[in-house]
Amino acid sequence: MKERIPTYEVITFGCQMNDHDSEVMAGMLESLGYEPAASTDEADVILVNTCCVRETAENKIYGLLGRLAHLKGRRKGNLIIGIAGCMTQQPEVARKIKNRFPQVDLILGTHNLHRLPELLLQARECRERVMEVWDQAGEIVENLPIRRASKVKAWVNITYGCNNFCTYCIVPYVRGRERSRRPEDILNEIRRLVQEGYREVTLLGQNVNSYGKDLPGPISFARLLTEVDQIPGLWRIRFTTSHPRDFTPELIDTIARCPHVCEHIHLPVQAGSNRILKLMNRGYDRNYYLNLVERIRRAIPGVAITTDIMVGFPGETEEDFTQTMDLVERVRFDGAFTFVYNPRPGTPAARFPEQVPDEIKSERIQKLIERQNEITLAHNQALVGRVEQVLVEGESKTNPEMMSGRTRTNRLVIFPGSRDLAGQLVNVTVTGARLTHLEGKLAATV
Repeated sequence: MKERIPTYEVITFGCQMNDHDSEVMAGMLESLGYEPAASTDEADVILVNTCCVRETAENKIYGLLGRLAHLKGRRKGNLIIGIAGCMTQQPEVARKIKNRFPQVDLILGTHNLHRLPELLLQARECRERVMEVWDQAGEIVENLPIRRASKVKAWVNITYGCNNFCTYCIVPYVRGRERSRRPEDILNEIRRLVQEGYREVTLLGQNVNSYGKDLPGPISFARLLTEVDQIPGLWRIRFTTSHPRDFTPELIDTIARCPHVCEHIHLPVQAGSNRILKLMNRGYDRNYYLNLVERIRRAIPGVAITTDIMVGFPGETEEDFTQTMDLVERVRFDGAFTFVYNPRPGTPAARFPEQVPDEIKSERIQKLIERQNEITLAHNQALVGRVEQVLVEGESKTNPEMMSGRTRTNRLVIFPGSRDLAGQLVNVTVTGARLTHLEGKLAATV
């Protein structure tokens, strides 16, 4: 009788960094002989990759762990549950999970992700709970196995950690101080991806613009982009996230000059009030940001600029919020991730006085979302009738009978076409515009 192959599932919360970490977890599990499970109920190992940036994410994760505990009970112990990521990097949260969820077999943090195979083996063979969370990050571990979610585009980390210490943000405390990968390791990884058929890479970091400041020699993010742009066979380059304070004139010129760097910049502003920006420790004011946007648009015609905006930061007055709305009107972002402030234990802002009442936060976020949605839709409607170059990613997630891909400005396009277009560049005539995507019809293969 053929031996049953063990299966796994990785459940991910949070940002692109977590998405990429989950790909590494999946790769390590497959190197141990595991295969993806057909469903959560059938998995032999379930790993939850957590996020602690928002309180809502934490609450969802606790709810999930409760449901997985019931699943484990039904499976009569024939299931290993592991939890990793940013939540577990907080000592008090890791202890809470250990005490509240005895069904969790394995707890590890962000700094020792590469130890997953050894820790999982220990948990399975010794039949004991394993908890290993490092206080500090060690050397960057290269060449870990990885199972990428896409066959067309790939995440590539260039930095880990963050040095900015915005007063609302927990990331520097759970991801550690900023550490840059060596340029040769990044370039070699991308060359291998191109050889495997990948056509687009997104360079990842909490602040990609500060890449290389901790490395010897004359290396910067702009110089790295230039080198990546010269890799034969690579069609598109994206990056996220950019801190406005470190967006140099050299970087603007590089993006404008490099043909494979896409015309989309995610540039979190967070607030439009100078007083709030200072309390946030963002390191710039509204005039600096507005001037930066103007310089970017002047140098890169047709560029799409998206952002993050927070409302309800401690002490935010109606006038402060009005300043944020004014900045939104002036910039007219192509899109925005909008959210209300909620205190993260361990961050300075959690101790600030004048916490804004929830009802005021709710009123402000609804007003912001409504206006930004109008602006985003207007941007999309302006593209109707135009021909856009689209990198086809595969079947549409919402309509399997259609294909989907993205423009260079990162707009999702859905259109009818054959499955063999996946991985190709095609021209699509935009025939309709929605808030979340464009609709089109195939024009011609590039």
